[in-house]
Parts: sequence; structure tokens; C-alpha cells
Amino acid sequence: MSRPGYARIRDAVLARIRAREWPPGALIPAEAALAAEYGVARATVNRALRELARSGLLDRRRRAGTRVALNPVRKATLSIPVTRLEVESRGMAYRHRLLERTRRPAPAPLLAAMQLKRGQELLHLKTLHLADARPYLFEDRWVNIAAVPGILQAPLERISANEWLVQNVPMSAGEISFQATGAGQEAAEALDTAPGTALFTIDRTTWAGTAAVTRVRLLYAPGYRMETRI
Repeated sequence: MSRPGYARIRDAVLARIRAREWPPGALIPAEAALAAEYGVARATVNRALRELARSGLLDRRRRAGTRVALNPVRKATLSIPVTRLEVESRGMAYRHRLLERTRRPAPAPLLAAMQLKRGQELLHLKTLHLADARPYLFEDRWVNIAAVPGILQAPLERISANEWLVQNVPMSAGEISFQATGAGQEAAEALDTAPGTALFTIDRTTWAGTAAVTRVRLLYAPGYRMETRI
């Protein structure tokens, strides 16, 4: 099967960058010129250049054109892990408990972060994930019902919201932060630890196009170690 047209253009542009035909800082030809040179639509060239820009190899600026990056950035992509698979990959038995499932207006700061209207109702979920019957992860999640109406009928007692969303929603972008936080009373009880214990914490907001899908705080039991590849 032949590759999509944009992939061919992407690879051709990349080859010219690596051959130093276009050295760091060089202004490359305009999209129209490249489209004519390669015999493709301008939209095809645009997609190829956008992909190279996302990888950090090109610097694209409106009205200033596209240049080869002076200091290319090696970008890492983090996939959204399915907690069940993560636990099972460590050789442990997985299950989860849905602790709370309520539909209500979200706090104003959360609505602002998700770019939603004041008073908009979201689905609020709290889930405890277990590994070999021991607390593994406490999940505090808000889901944008307008973006994912099917979540209201999802069997979340059987399949976690984490896994259901990964399976059913084509996420296109996200914002993520990592930090250590002191366990509050609720998280401490869920994870069977003392209040104030330092917990590895992930805050993540994910999007499908321009719509915010979910914002979640993940608090891992003491001793958790994150591993990933770049």
C-alpha cells in the first residue's frame, strides 16, 4: 500500500534538511512553490510542514514563512495509559471500584481550564484502582458531557472511565503536569496511607479537536514509579 501523499512530502523535506540543502535558520520555499515542485495540492504540503513543525524541526510563523529550526527540539509524545493494562503488565491482578458518580456544575477554576461555560454540568467520577487487591491509584475525574454524551450510559462499574474514554474518544491533544502533593484526607483513606504523605500526582486535561473531554487528577499510592519511553 502506498503511503499518503503528505508523508512522501514530509520525508522529502526532511531529507533536504538533513542534507543541509536547507541548513538551520534557512527559509524554505513557500507552500505554493513546494506544491508545484512536487505536483501535489497545497493542503498536502501544509500537512507535511505542520507535522515537521510539531516535531520541532521547523519554525512556522504567520507572514514570516517557514524556517528550519536553529535549535531543533526533540519532542516526546506521552500516550494515555490504560491503568488496567499498566497494572497487568507488572504481573498483578487488576480491579477498580467506582466510588462516586455524580452529575453537577463544576467549580469555576475547572471550567476555566477546560474553556467551558459557567454553570455547565459535568460528570464527576472518583475511582480507586487496585493491584493485587491493594490500592494503586486514586482518580478524581471530570468529564464534559456535551463532548462525550455516551459517558452517561457507560458501564463504569465494569470498565473504568479511563479505559472507556481511551477506547471511545479520539483524543487529539492534551495538557499534563507532574508533581508531588500531600495526601488529603479522602485520598489518604482511599490509598490506605497517612494524610500528608507525599504522592506522585498527575494532572491531565485532554481534548478532541476544540472540545475539552476530561480533566483528571491521578494520585498514586506511595512507592509508585513511572516509566516511559521517548
